Amino acid sequence: MKTPPPIERLIGALRRLPGIGEKSATRLAFFMLSAPETLVIELAEAIRRVKQEIVLCEHCFDLTEVSPCSICASDARDRGQICVIEEPADRAAIERSGSFHGVYHVLGGALSPIDGVGPEELRIAELEERVRAGGVGEIVLATNPNAEGDATAAYLAERMRSLDVRISRIAYGMPMGGDLEYADHVTVGRSIQNRQVLE
Repeated sequence: MKTPPPIERLIGALRRLPGIGEKSATRLAFFMLSAPETLVIELAEAIRRVKQEIVLCEHCFDLTEVSPCSICASDARDRGQICVIEEPADRAAIERSGSFHGVYHVLGGALSPIDGVGPEELRIAELEERVRAGGVGEIVLATNPNAEGDATAAYLAERMRSLDVRISRIAYGMPMGGDLEYADHVTVGRSIQNRQVLE
């Protein structure tokens, strides 16, 4: 028996979400059909409101309810340090660490020529403008440790080199609690290359 068109439409819409395949989309669609109507209405309302109420911060381009965001507006943050990240979720991860007290700049992705993402598609010109405005002593490149993230960091380092600002890259390697025996060779290699002197 053929699935009714309204269910097919919902499955098709859910499949467009990242990480949701055919099986997951089908399972979610049938869950929504059997769920109480109040839950489905609450979900639809939450989706509608997030699109209406969330804006980009005028300074760092993070997602926020009001612009500037709470980090950019805070007097407690060090505006001399800008941590450059790919996406807003990366900021949340860094903030959870409690180790960074500067401000952020969200690029909106990473360089990926295969996917048609070049420097013009990212917020690189805006970053350059922030640095040229003065008061920035360090740019911390916190792009992801993969091919695209490394290429983006290398491009940014080269482009910012003439701006008289310190450029650093986050270290990466073995995670806390990790086992050398089970780590991939790239991670182990980077751990060795990024080793620190014990004093």
